[in-house]
Amino acid sequence: MPVNNYPKQVPTSTFAYVGCRTTRERNARGKGINVFRVGNESGNWEHIQLLENIMNPSFLTFNHNKTFIYCVHGDSSEVSAFRVNKDTGRLEFINQQSTGGKNPVHLVVDPTDQFLIVANYISGTLSVLPINPDGSLEPFSDLIQSSSTLDYNVNEVDLYAKQGISHPHHIPFNKNGRFLVVPDLGLNKICTFTLDTTEGKLIANQPPFGIAPKGSGPRHIDFHPTLPYAYGINELDSTVSTYHFDGQEGRPELLQIQSTLPHSIDGNTGAGIAVAPSGRFVYASNRGHDSIVTFRIEESTGKLTSMDWVSTQGKTPRFFALDPTGEFLYVANEDSDTIITFKVNKETGKLAPTGQVINTESPVCIVFSSHTS
Repeated sequence: MPVNNYPKQVPTSTFAYVGCRTTRERNARGKGINVFRVGNESGNWEHIQLLENIMNPSFLTFNHNKTFIYCVHGDSSEVSAFRVNKDTGRLEFINQQSTGGKNPVHLVVDPTDQFLIVANYISGTLSVLPINPDGSLEPFSDLIQSSSTLDYNVNEVDLYAKQGISHPHHIPFNKNGRFLVVPDLGLNKICTFTLDTTEGKLIANQPPFGIAPKGSGPRHIDFHPTLPYAYGINELDSTVSTYHFDGQEGRPELLQIQSTLPHSIDGNTGAGIAVAPSGRFVYASNRGHDSIVTFRIEESTGKLTSMDWVSTQGKTPRFFALDPTGEFLYVANEDSDTIITFKVNKETGKLAPTGQVINTESPVCIVFSSHTS
């Protein structure tokens, strides 16, 4: 009888980490960072850890081999570092540092794993914190203003008192890791920087920014996996902007603006955005309409066509995330304390609710860790 010499396939362990709001000022019910084990065949979530007494861990990010996780503490001035046990998924606190600013809302580890960069929304600043080999954070090595003032009258776009003052809301690196890209909600700019990894300093690109439509309030941005396009969701006017993004020069050039809504709706704001791994679809979330819109990407131009809207089956979908396989999309409904699971049709892009509901208080961020034992 022939011997099968092929190595046995070992299942991949997947864990989900959920950040939340915790404070009375945010009308929140969250208690800290929740950790779940995700069934690789069933997709079911099993709760395995709650790290309590953590103020507003409202956004989370990993280093690149996912041995450490970092979180902002929204409405305060700190970030924290945690060690990840890859076998159990559990987290262990390492240390905490000041960001030098007010209300950190997003953070990212640079491609070399040497620095953590943080966007301070209220103070309009970006801070850079060196990362030690053990994952701990050093005091910030740089603290800069996100952008300069606008060249037009602030009062003509005074929406929700958020306009006219720098409010960086998101700071991802583009796909080749060369540029830090910063949607500034208050100044209607898409700012770009490079990082000097010798000094731990941010350097404004030249030109330093692209212009978003007045009063749009650019909030988050995501990049096409292979083509030179970026897609930004605008909070204040519920639109998605399509940009040509030059990965060598770091220049965002506005190509198109599309509504995230099927018709005019009062009281809606844009929230999250993600490009499908296939590069064929873009998803965006609406708070108020409480929906996820699916757009089809035209490959030759990068432009979008809206296809479909699905209810998030909850209130205020501040965040959503695709799982590591791209099979499922998970929506964090902040004000109804649920995460709703949708099955992704990879051919059509459409979303279908699976019926799975994960109950967790005030969820606003989901990140995944997956590895093979």
